[in-house]
Amino acid sequence: MSKKHLSPVFLAVVAIAVPVDNSLSATAQTPDKTQQVTEVATVETNQPLPQETGQNDVSANQETPVLAKAVVIKPESDSSTPAVKVSPTANSASIATPEVIITTATTPSKTAQILKAASSRNSEQKAKSEVIRSTATTPAKTAQVLEPEVNPDTNSTQENAEPPTAQPTFPSNSETTELRVLVSEVAVTSPDGAISPELENQVYRVIRTQPGQTTTRSQLQEDINAIFATGFFSNVRAVPEDTPVGVRVSFVVDPNPVLSKVEVEANPGTDVPSVLPTNTVDKIFSEQYGRILNLRDLQEGIKQLTKEYQDRGYVLANLIGAPKVSETGVVTLQVAEGVVEDVKVRFRNKEGQEVDEKGEPIRGRTKEYVIKRELELKSGQVFNRNTVQKDLQRVFGLGLFEDVNVSLDPGTDPSKVDVVVNVAERSSGSIAAGAGISSASGLFGTISYQQQNLGGRNQKLGAEVQLGERELLFDLRLTDPWIAGDPYRTSYTANIFRRRSISLIFEGKDDNIETYNPNNPTNTNDQDRPRITRLGGGVSFTRPLSPNPYEKSEWVASAGLQYQRVSSRDADGNVRREGARFNDNGQPISDRIPLTQSGTGEDDLLLLQLGAQRDRRNNPLQPTNGSYLRVGVDQSVPIGSGNIFLTRVRGNYSQYLPVNFLSFGKGPQTLAFNLQGGTILGDLPPYEAFTLGGSNSVRGYDEGRLATGRSYVQASVEYRFPVFSVVSGALFFDYGSDLGSSTRAAEILNKNGSGYGYGLGVRVQSPLGPIRIDYGLSDDGDSRINFGIGERF
Repeated sequence: MSKKHLSPVFLAVVAIAVPVDNSLSATAQTPDKTQQVTEVATVETNQPLPQETGQNDVSANQETPVLAKAVVIKPESDSSTPAVKVSPTANSASIATPEVIITTATTPSKTAQILKAASSRNSEQKAKSEVIRSTATTPAKTAQVLEPEVNPDTNSTQENAEPPTAQPTFPSNSETTELRVLVSEVAVTSPDGAISPELENQVYRVIRTQPGQTTTRSQLQEDINAIFATGFFSNVRAVPEDTPVGVRVSFVVDPNPVLSKVEVEANPGTDVPSVLPTNTVDKIFSEQYGRILNLRDLQEGIKQLTKEYQDRGYVLANLIGAPKVSETGVVTLQVAEGVVEDVKVRFRNKEGQEVDEKGEPIRGRTKEYVIKRELELKSGQVFNRNTVQKDLQRVFGLGLFEDVNVSLDPGTDPSKVDVVVNVAERSSGSIAAGAGISSASGLFGTISYQQQNLGGRNQKLGAEVQLGERELLFDLRLTDPWIAGDPYRTSYTANIFRRRSISLIFEGKDDNIETYNPNNPTNTNDQDRPRITRLGGGVSFTRPLSPNPYEKSEWVASAGLQYQRVSSRDADGNVRREGARFNDNGQPISDRIPLTQSGTGEDDLLLLQLGAQRDRRNNPLQPTNGSYLRVGVDQSVPIGSGNIFLTRVRGNYSQYLPVNFLSFGKGPQTLAFNLQGGTILGDLPPYEAFTLGGSNSVRGYDEGRLATGRSYVQASVEYRFPVFSVVSGALFFDYGSDLGSSTRAAEILNKNGSGYGYGLGVRVQSPLGPIRIDYGLSDDGDSRINFGIGERF
């Protein structure tokens, strides 16, 4: 049962008189009040009612045309509106209500012809609204004033003609005063006859039409809009009906079904699944399940769903059309998530232009696959802003481009987009030359060449040649950071080289081991610090162990094979087999020791190298948190001179902890720990022993002066803190030991074997990395300033 709101009716003294024109009327008098006369006006209309987008008009579902009529309340003395009389056919009666006289006809009213003439726009002599004093003898259907009227196709309307089914409209307020009717009752009903009290109260709460008050068609439309705005109804109609005391207005509402589920139909017309997790939609709308569907709440949920897409980076996701509601309460949302149709590369010059002077597209040196393989976003996937940002960072990190950005072009399918990566290439090659003189090499010249994008394939080629009076040194290296066609970002490096270095193994604290020439043992000119020359080449492969090549892999594995022809030589490049300590007269003061494994001055060393590293640092250059682990095994294959068979095992671990001890400057403070060690099993060529001491070992000692052994262990701790701007400081402590495995050379040179150092360091930021300056004190009381680039560990 629907609630009905009734107007109170007060009885007054009724005077009934029969006028000369046979019309019957009744009037009610109230003291001290301005007497009013209620007149029936019939107005023809041809404009539709104002209608909100997405909402039904009062007459949207009504097909029966009627004439618009209204009960006009006006002062009796007002004669501004002309009165048009219709010949009565029966008596009339009037029913009195307080302060208002409502005149109703008791016979059919022939008012359609008058209305048609009144609404004619071609005649300026006729009024646009006609007021009819009710003298008809049939009941006047005054409720029709609230219903849309039909505009006939002809200029005249027959009394009994069937009106056409055109969509009528009410005259605008600028043309005539909108007619008002008295409301006697307001009811809320449903087509199926049942409506819950909750929904019924929702309607009464928002409508303005009340019993005992007047209303207009515009007000009813506003009420309909207000009922729609509650969100609980799919259709609303206002049905006016005549009653003896006024108009009864019934709001016929179609409630929405109970919401049972919300489903997302992603990317219709494609086979691309939704990018949202399956439970995302239910999490957003679950509180609405089991309740009557409210379109406002549904819209709020859609906003949350849109925000969920945005937060996840799917910025092109868009709702297609209106939600679909089934009879079972299932709401279906069609969402175009922004499927990528194609990924393209567009080259630009330094000025940002895409075409050259001839109007031809700019052609780049870099192969497109080099760029596209860095993009995690592929065609057929959904566009994601976060993914694209990371993709651009990887492309820029190749070092081949001055500028990298992305733009979107429409695809051939309107629901898809083309992603265009715009790049401007930079110069990728360089060459340098120089000359110098040294006591070791004499006069020499150097030339180097670097190419960062060999053949447009992002391969790195480096070549360095040094030609001196005494020898030729070179190093040629080719690196491919991602082998073409490999899905795991496997890289390789191949090189050939001829290098020379003064071995720290033969450096002591006070004396050095020098080369011995058996043909001239006392000639001091033949006594030089041994130079270890390595001629060889090799290839190594490195691969991240993550299955996703676009994610940073904690673990990286490597494997390689290297061959070296190792020889010990003097400053003139002559091969020397042995070395010893000499006095100032050139006489050996120690046993002679071989400088190579074979004793001939030359060895063949073939190594199979395996390694792995795990990187959890927050910054590889200046870590403040995390850890780093590196392990490696080198296994030699006995071949050629020396027939060397050795197994070398090494490990290195660093841990970084954020702290806040001092307040010298703004920036992070860190406690850094490092522990490393290694050992060699089997043969031990003299030049392969471990050395301790120096800027990358125990600071406070000279390079290699602390220990040389088959095994070693080393520990360091640093407190790193900011000072100001680009300057930071460090307090450090280092310890190292050869674990009692000193070599024969270390024993001859009286190296300590173990020791520690401590001190203070300064770090200055530069484009090459931190420039490190450390002042260290050793446990022997000596001090030393060590220089380096980059953190010690």
